Amino acid sequence: MTDIKAEFEAVPGVDPNAPLLEVTDLHVEFRTQYGVAKAVNGANFRLAPRETLAILGESGCGKSVTAQAIMGILDSPPGFITRGEVRYRGVDVLKLPENERRRVRANQIAMIFQDALSALNPVFTVGFQLGELFRMHRGMSRADAKKRSIELLDQVKIPAAASRVNDFPHQFSGGMRQRVMIAMALALDPEVLIADEPTTALDVTVQAQIMGLLAELQQQRNMGLILITHDMGVVADVADRISVMYAGKVVEEAPVYDIYSRPAHPYAKALLESIPRLDMKGQQLSVIKGLPPALTNIPPGCPFNPRCGYARDVCRQDPPPPPYTVAADRTARCHFWEEVVSS
Repeated sequence: MTDIKAEFEAVPGVDPNAPLLEVTDLHVEFRTQYGVAKAVNGANFRLAPRETLAILGESGCGKSVTAQAIMGILDSPPGFITRGEVRYRGVDVLKLPENERRRVRANQIAMIFQDALSALNPVFTVGFQLGELFRMHRGMSRADAKKRSIELLDQVKIPAAASRVNDFPHQFSGGMRQRVMIAMALALDPEVLIADEPTTALDVTVQAQIMGLLAELQQQRNMGLILITHDMGVVADVADRISVMYAGKVVEEAPVYDIYSRPAHPYAKALLESIPRLDMKGQQLSVIKGLPPALTNIPPGCPFNPRCGYARDVCRQDPPPPPYTVAADRTARCHFWEEVVSS
């Protein structure tokens, strides 16, 4: 059986001491009949082994498109990566030939999709879909692939895995389908796992179980985890660092405690203030006025300025500033970050 990871490590440019994953100046646009939608506009972040990075923001801020660009699964056309780098262990995977990039996508970087029912094929059993990964990428026989599939289902804590391996996706609950998706993502032992809204449409008890399972598996396998979400309650318990995205840009990046205690960008601050709290009984809940900008018509200046209580003329006229260093391992793209932190 071919050692895929050893093959990749032999590729020129692979540096085991380089960041596990590093995204630099990533730009993605969608060319449609209604105009060019600039979905990602210079995203920057990095991920270390065993680290959990949460990418946070409202729907339409570019989180999922960033993940799809990393994975190389953008529909093109209409989606195009126009600039930037995605480096895995020092190798820019965007420049690899498609067959080599497919190997990276299958073996080194994996993704859990938002809607497990849509991501799973309804006409094949979960065992067949899991086993296909081992047959295609590891050259296993059907019997060995089925045995490994049962082991994975058991590892993600699906009861009676040996019998359920022959069930179809619709025979599982939402939480169990998400566990199947996790098993598929982990099947080839990746070093990077991207979880795109993994707890969407699940009740809070199941959400906690899924997040606990991801954390447990991450520590067992020394994976780096990118968690894409808009739920700041989920992020608080599991993330090491947070990248806050707005209109396709990372507007603030910081350790999780710093974001929650003293946000430095007005958007991060507004997101935190909109979370219901027990000590606010009887008070009106704060909301962020307006909507994220249409990606075909992003306003001049800072994209958040129409919704920002700190905005001044410079915010409406000049492009967003480069990331200011707020503290060690912490940046914010706001002219008035000091005012935000102190308010």
